[in-house]
Amino acid sequence: MKKRISQWLLCLAGWKLVTIDEKVAKCVVCVAPHTSNWDFILGKLFYTALGLDAKFLIKKEWFFFPFNLIFDWLGGVPVDRKKRTSVVDQMVDAFNRCDNFHLAVTPEGSRKPAKEWKRGFYQIAINAKVPIVMAYMDFGKKELGLKGIFYPTGNEAEDIKAIRQHYKGVEARHPQNFIDVD
Repeated sequence: MKKRISQWLLCLAGWKLVTIDEKVAKCVVCVAPHTSNWDFILGKLFYTALGLDAKFLIKKEWFFFPFNLIFDWLGGVPVDRKKRTSVVDQMVDAFNRCDNFHLAVTPEGSRKPAKEWKRGFYQIAINAKVPIVMAYMDFGKKELGLKGIFYPTGNEAEDIKAIRQHYKGVEARHPQNFIDVD
């Protein structure tokens, strides 16, 4: 039911959905560009329209009543920044506990311009031994989609460069806040 409603809402709003044939049980979903609060809503609707469920990171401090019920329902994964273990370690543990787990991460880490991407999404994928699904929102084409699945090699600099190339030419909601690759 959620799948059909999400498809209907996106169709009503004029969005085209682009997907890939390959499916994986566990992955880090690299979501870019991220320049607007609408990105979360569209991304959540898109992934639900595909019949998939992606979790997302949120500060543990936001998990108090009644917000904990909402964030839990939406797929929020509370991150305890005060724990001695890193966020990467906490997420690797989450991957290890589940048979199916998709974790959506915005590598820019902010809606503001970010020349360098945060590396946490990559470190989580490497340490959890899962691929990276490259998801995008192109406001110019009004297209929500998946660019493909990237299997990290361990060469972080080259892999991130290759992943970023997939987002070349994708138009953000606020294009001035998305720094394209050279």
